[in-house]
Amino acid sequence: DDENINSQPFMRWRERFLNRMEGINRASAATGEVKGSYLNVTAATMEEVYKRSEYAKEVGSVIIMIDLVMGYTAIQSIALWARENDMLLRLHRAGNSTYARQKTTVLTSVLSVNGCVCLV
Repeated sequence: DDENINSQPFMRWRERFLNRMEGINRASAATGEVKGSYLNVTAATMEEVYKRSEYAKEVGSVIIMIDLVMGYTAIQSIALWARENDMLLRLHRAGNSTYARQKTTVLTSVLSVNGCVCLV
């Protein structure tokens, strides 16, 4: 789920989440393999992020994603929510790899302590 589509009114996140999960479930049933997708819950406010995260959980997702530009307080807040709700959290941003590929950077360590997975 591209990080840039969540704030555009014509990109209906509820429908996108539901359609994605239906596709994942069909693919899993057809192949017998575990399938998944990062549902992007990035939004302008934490209230909206929590609302989208709850919906992602309701439709069966086990992983959510936010854009790093939300900031450290937002990252910490949604990381705590994810931990309390048995969800995985992925952080995403173009350019993220400048530090996420390096296992020893301070920023990667701080984000890991917050419970975040830095993947490229």
